[in-house]
Amino acid sequence: MSPRIACSPEDAVSSIKDDEAIWTHNMAATPVVLLKGLAKHALSRRNLTLMQLHTEGEGAELMVSPELRGHLRCRCYFVSAATRKAVQRGDADYVPMLLAEIPKLIRRGEQRVDTAIIQVSPPDAHGNCSLGISVEATHAALEKAGKIIAHINPNMPRTHGDGIVAYKDFHTVYEEAAPLSCHEPAAQSEIYKAIGQHVADLVQDRDCIQTGIGAIPDAVLACLGDRKDLGVHTEMFSDGVLPLVEKGVITGAYKKNHAGKIVTSFVVGSQKLYDFVDDNPIVQFLDTEYVNDMRSIQRNPQAMSINSALQVDLTGQVSADSMGTKIFSGFGGQIDFVRGASLSEGGRGVIALPSTAAGGTISRIVTTLNDGAGVVTTRAHVHYVATEYGIVSLRGRSLRERSRDLIEIAHPDFREALNREAFDKLRLSFN
Repeated sequence: MSPRIACSPEDAVSSIKDDEAIWTHNMAATPVVLLKGLAKHALSRRNLTLMQLHTEGEGAELMVSPELRGHLRCRCYFVSAATRKAVQRGDADYVPMLLAEIPKLIRRGEQRVDTAIIQVSPPDAHGNCSLGISVEATHAALEKAGKIIAHINPNMPRTHGDGIVAYKDFHTVYEEAAPLSCHEPAAQSEIYKAIGQHVADLVQDRDCIQTGIGAIPDAVLACLGDRKDLGVHTEMFSDGVLPLVEKGVITGAYKKNHAGKIVTSFVVGSQKLYDFVDDNPIVQFLDTEYVNDMRSIQRNPQAMSINSALQVDLTGQVSADSMGTKIFSGFGGQIDFVRGASLSEGGRGVIALPSTAAGGTISRIVTTLNDGAGVVTTRAHVHYVATEYGIVSLRGRSLRERSRDLIEIAHPDFREALNREAFDKLRLSFN
């Protein structure tokens, strides 16, 4: 049976009934056009649940508007700027979960999916569309969804990997050319450049790297122009990878898993990035159950994970999803890659962060995490920690040794207080 052709975004989602659990496509592929239609349609429905990872755009923000209370509630496996305030005030739910586990939750039927809302490329000559720039857990959701509603967007790149979806499998389609969500590279400061150089000093020829989006990953990548035969196996990547591909630095020649390929689950960046991945067989967009599986990561020798954090305490505990009791983001794939890299032959993982926040008034290296802050990477998992003042290895180090070393890379304005608190609160003395 052919899909129903909708005449408007609201018409496209009109088949959604009360009490449905709805999965939305994520990241830069967030189907904002359909979500705007859902925001209107939901006002005539009750008890809808919208499941999501990181969503972007005006449509994403509409999903947490106060007028939807009782009609639709967001269930966030990762919190974005669009949903952060709603989660913090109790109007949306946060589910802490490793990104590798979310597809399993869906496939095992622990989380039902009645409807999936996605944004795809137009069908090819064989009747297949592509999830384009974001496969993540949406691939699993499509396997279990009772119906699939698709926004066919001619601006969506066609990518290789797990993102192929047959046009005939759609329940309803709506066609409209709409811009994709773009992020230009973050501005670099001297602090980020210093962090980038410290982390880059650990990167060796033939390493297989995992990194993300933002000023710190871009700063690291900018320092790698003289390396040879780097590989990429990552949850996501952005524009910082492109110059290294163009220079021949990234070849993947020594990867044991998908040799010669860049493996990712989604990309977020500029139009240049989206043009690069369009119909590019070198880039494989794969399901996060596979990409983030520690066994997949560890198969590549010299795997190196680069992640960030909100706080690191003097014992090495890493908080990356919350500021005190306030949820800020989510687990994502940090622990997947920290652990996977540590299991890789010659692998290593780095937590990189500026030494301060709030204009230099707050230290990110702290004696103890803020009350209520969640631990994403445990003190037993963390290996390297870097700030603009240096990089230290905590692997195999005692609490006293790691506390002393972390104080050395804290901002100088806070080192005296940290030394004092290390003794007063943790009973650690460095004399």
